Amino acid sequence: MVSKNLTAKLEQMRPWILTARPKTLVASFVPTFIGTSLAIGLTKTFEGWTALFALLSAIFIQTGTNLVNDALDFQKGADNEARLGPVRVTQLGLLTSQQILWGGLLSFLLALCVGIPLVLKGGPILFLTLVLSAICGYLYTGGPFPLAYVGLGDLFVIIFFGWVATCSAFYLQTGNLGILALLAGTQVGLHSTVMIAINNLRDVEGDAKVNKRTLAVRFGKVFVRKEITFLIFCPFILNLAWLMAGFYLAATLPLLLLPLAIRLNQDIWKTEPSPAYNGFLARGALLHFIFGGLQGLGFILS
Repeated sequence: MVSKNLTAKLEQMRPWILTARPKTLVASFVPTFIGTSLAIGLTKTFEGWTALFALLSAIFIQTGTNLVNDALDFQKGADNEARLGPVRVTQLGLLTSQQILWGGLLSFLLALCVGIPLVLKGGPILFLTLVLSAICGYLYTGGPFPLAYVGLGDLFVIIFFGWVATCSAFYLQTGNLGILALLAGTQVGLHSTVMIAINNLRDVEGDAKVNKRTLAVRFGKVFVRKEITFLIFCPFILNLAWLMAGFYLAATLPLLLLPLAIRLNQDIWKTEPSPAYNGFLARGALLHFIFGGLQGLGFILS
């Protein structure tokens, strides 16, 4: 009986898990890991509870952003039966868009609650960071000026899942900021944006029909392919700065991923938008995750 009840509860949770897009949560883990690892490499100290709460807060903010995005995209007609991406639970009738929207707002609230210990440690700047991140997570597809619908989604990811998340994790460990944290955040943000750029290239035709003016819709497929090429390879080039800073392992270990990066870039250039891009999206997430893992390991071992 207990087993059946547990199975039933897990089935009830399944639509929520799918809507949260767990495979994309590397965008929360990597900046937290990189910011923390860089701090360890520089200070040789580590506060585990701080890193844990920073990670949980980032995950809740990203989950909230994902849920609100799904709910409002469905309401605006961007997610319909013609979409090339994975089927959304709203399309299947498993959850209503209102349920998902409220779930997203609850996730933002949980991010703020989990962030209370971080605010107590980091002060007003951390409170402002958390509140602004949650607000902008909603404004990604909500409000009168939705960022994703006017071509600012890519910039949003670089700022919040690159600079803000990485620098916040670093600041919580060290109590200060610096050019090295910003450099690490730039690399993280660029690779994180690979995923949204691939997503937008896949959905370019459907987005155009509902006036979702992503960069792919505004400037065309060739432009976004060039953008993706830049986003993929620029973090590798920026590793030269880590050589100059004396972090030799952090600079060289990620080079092991160049074959994966080259192959992904080639496949995107030779493949027209189609369901095949769902596989490219997964490979972009894998590149982001392993690059961050190897670089973070390099910081710790330096």
